[in-house]
Amino acid sequence: MLPTFEQSIKSVILCQDLSNKYLDIHLFRFNDRSGEIYILAGEDIEILIASNGTWRFIDETEF
Repeated sequence: MLPTFEQSIKSVILCQDLSNKYLDIHLFRFNDRSGEIYILAGEDIEILIASNGTWRFIDETEF
C-alpha cells in the first residue's frame, strides 16, 4: 500500500508549515496497515493524516 495523492499533498503542506515555524520534524511515518501518515514535530505536536487527506492533531488524552 502507498500513500494516496491527497495524503501526499497534505503531508507536504503540513511539513512545510511546521518548517516555516522552525519546528523540527522528528518522525514521519506511513503505516501501511492503517493507511495513515503520522508526523511527530516540535516538543509535542502529533498529526495524523487519513487516506482522504483530512488531518487532525492527536491529543495525548485520547489513549
